[in-house]
Amino acid sequence: MFRKILIANRGEIALRIIRACKELGVKSVAVYSDVDKESLHVAFADEAVCIGPAPAKDSYRQIKNIIAAAEIAQVDAIHPGYGFLSENAEFAHICEECGFTFIGPKSEHIEMMGNKSVAKETMKKFGVPVVPGSDGPVPSVEVGLALAKKIGFPVIVKASAGGGGKGMRVAINELAFRSSFELARGEAEQAFGNGEVYIEKYIESPRHVEVQVFGDKHGHALHFFERECSIQRRHQKLLEEAPCIGIDQKLREKMGEISVKAVKSLGYWNAGTIEYLVDKHGNFYFMEMNTRIQVEHPVTEMITGYDLVQLQLKVASGEPFKIKQSDIRVLGHAIECRINAEDPETFLPSPGTITDYYAPGGVGVRIDSNVYNDYRVLPYYDSMVAKLIVSGKTRAEAIARMRRSLDEFIIQGIKTSIPLHQQIMDVKAYVDGDFGTDFIERYFS
Repeated sequence: MFRKILIANRGEIALRIIRACKELGVKSVAVYSDVDKESLHVAFADEAVCIGPAPAKDSYRQIKNIIAAAEIAQVDAIHPGYGFLSENAEFAHICEECGFTFIGPKSEHIEMMGNKSVAKETMKKFGVPVVPGSDGPVPSVEVGLALAKKIGFPVIVKASAGGGGKGMRVAINELAFRSSFELARGEAEQAFGNGEVYIEKYIESPRHVEVQVFGDKHGHALHFFERECSIQRRHQKLLEEAPCIGIDQKLREKMGEISVKAVKSLGYWNAGTIEYLVDKHGNFYFMEMNTRIQVEHPVTEMITGYDLVQLQLKVASGEPFKIKQSDIRVLGHAIECRINAEDPETFLPSPGTITDYYAPGGVGVRIDSNVYNDYRVLPYYDSMVAKLIVSGKTRAEAIARMRRSLDEFIIQGIKTSIPLHQQIMDVKAYVDGDFGTDFIERYFS
């Protein structure tokens, strides 16, 4: 096991990694921008190093500053968390070149899965079902239009180097396709510095289901079952739960087996998530693979009892799995609500100082957060201020527990998404489990 690691991130995920380190007896080094000096991850780490000014491009995304901090602190490894540099293949490669173990997959796998069209073709070779679409990037709107007509409308235009819902446009006919293609290409260029786009058949009102996978450095692979991630706005997840209410045991096992086969075929190690679209007929299609720990990993931890961040550290240090697939079982149901510093009606960011903070508690309630009374929510970074996670013996019990916990959760001084989550819990379609990725548009127009 490592002696000391640097955490190349901030906020709740940095704090989450510090907790895993403490339980494993590993020293932790936090990095922070000059405006994050009062953050809890700085307070609870064994050491902390300032890496630059507030803008992420000058601090948390500045590779040379992070490597310099790692060298100063004399760490063994670097954990990227999620966001920022977590899926940056160059960063992973530089870490290894400088003698630091990257707590994640190999750089070539990050690069391979980071390009959506390459990832799709790779998974197709391994027998993973894929959505009908283009074989790689589409060079022009005319070529794309011909393919769209062949596939059949509606289609979706996606950025090859995309993520976070950026560079994605749905086209329902030929006229819409032309504008969607150019808009997606422009968004992709602006967001990722890569204007390549590809085309897929648009699956209407599907479920967004992801399988948590893990590989070790000895050729073994496991899955920790699936998560339901369909409640989202503009491709950004708002709420996740596990297991998925909309699939049966046969489909659950099939998705798990295919996902594990893909991990083994890749020779992939550490945490990953294979994301699928599931249609109303129980067909599932590969969408993308995230080569990092996910924001929503706590719901998987709640239903399986395994600490996925500790497992990341163990795998990265070279330990083989000490568990078998048969050891991993689903126990009950878990739901996570992402609490964002946003106006719940307009979704506009709401930075500011938290004047009153009270977190709910009780059996089956977990809070992953780095905020506190008088904490200043900054406008420079992601708006998520807390993750409220609950578990119960059944989904109905978990929903009742989430309702109660949301009622108890007090965050004043800023606007948050708590009222939106309270409303979601009362929508009959959500309670019945009868929903897809269009849930927010359908019930919160």
